Amino acid sequence: MASLPQRLLQALDRFNAAHPWDHNAHYHRWILRQLPRRFGSALDVGSGSGDLVRLLATRADEVQGIDADPVITSRARALTPEATPASFTVADAMTGLPAGPHDVITCVAALHHLPFTDALATFRRHLAPGGTLVVLGVFRPQTATDHLLGAVAVPLNAATGWLKNKGRRAPRPTSMTARTRPADMTFPDITEAARTVLPGARLRRRLFWRYTLTWRQP
Repeated sequence: MASLPQRLLQALDRFNAAHPWDHNAHYHRWILRQLPRRFGSALDVGSGSGDLVRLLATRADEVQGIDADPVITSRARALTPEATPASFTVADAMTGLPAGPHDVITCVAALHHLPFTDALATFRRHLAPGGTLVVLGVFRPQTATDHLLGAVAVPLNAATGWLKNKGRRAPRPTSMTARTRPADMTFPDITEAARTVLPGARLRRRLFWRYTLTWRQP
């Protein structure tokens, strides 16, 4: 028989499954606030169903989204109005990035699938002088701060899911795709490795099991 804590966790998992919401999209507006009001070329790595690409297109002359999943890429194309200055390509993030250079590069919940420092170095090479890189990533909890943020996020996650789905007959769809593997780097390791490739990069732990990284090309 499951213990009381196990039963509570199972009940919470069932509640969250019935009230899903997009933790990544929660930070999309924050990402936009890190960017100029207008810019030329933007690239979104791991673009999923294209929600962020369509937001970037409200600021950019041209946005390209790449994703390794042809099914989600096809969905992104179908969801994007023809007049939007955006395109989507099935490509590998390490070998298939559009040449650029790009004024903005974003990468949301995809970097933990890639060789970390090699991917950041690839993004840096494709970023225009003065351009901005913004990453929203996931990390492996290790420190007391990590676990405290995780504990705070648990009730907020359930409350947010309930509010976002309140009154809906079906759960609100999300743009998140299933992770192929969990994050294996801790936040201190991410910070140290990132700053070796991107000197001066700003990193911060965030709620809902995320971190952010911003960097501007000299």
